[in-house]
Amino acid sequence: MIDRINSLLPQTQCGKCGYRGCLPYAEAIAAGEADINRCPPGGAEGIRALADLLGVAPKPLDSACGEHKPRTVAMIVEEDCIGCVKCLAVCPVDAILGAAKQMHTVIATECTGCELCIAPCPVDCIEMRETPPESPALAKRLKPLRAELARSRYELRGLRIAREEAEKAARAREKKAALLSKVQSAAKPPGVL
Repeated sequence: MIDRINSLLPQTQCGKCGYRGCLPYAEAIAAGEADINRCPPGGAEGIRALADLLGVAPKPLDSACGEHKPRTVAMIVEEDCIGCVKCLAVCPVDAILGAAKQMHTVIATECTGCELCIAPCPVDCIEMRETPPESPALAKRLKPLRAELARSRYELRGLRIAREEAEKAARAREKKAALLSKVQSAAKPPGVL
């Protein structure tokens, strides 16, 4: 049931529902711990789909979570970007490219419009811009494809972070072992092997 609920969520990973991402929200809905009306990006259409799946009545979007808006993507005003990398660290789908002290840019086709990159930016160089309007038929076809792409990128980001943390821990263990070996060999009396 969790996977079915998660498949109906827009996969913006914005946290506006009060959970760290779409999967934790889906888990909370499945456990009866969260209501179906807490996802602003999903809007009324998403609430109806969840209601149909769960056999409950739809209800209005919980205004405490925000309001449904047209689809947007982040854009970096490149001449103002100082390369602080704070936006890279919070993007749930790795849609921002850049390096320390280098200009950053957003891969617009990968951006979910979550807005998580805005607050950490110390120079306010990130703007949210509405995407060009799409025909209803095209929007309907693209919506599940965008959600699947965002879910995949979110999962891949999680795997990348776990791999980087494991590599960092392994380097720290190796460094500690080398230092300990050096200390132990320095502590041996002369002539003792």
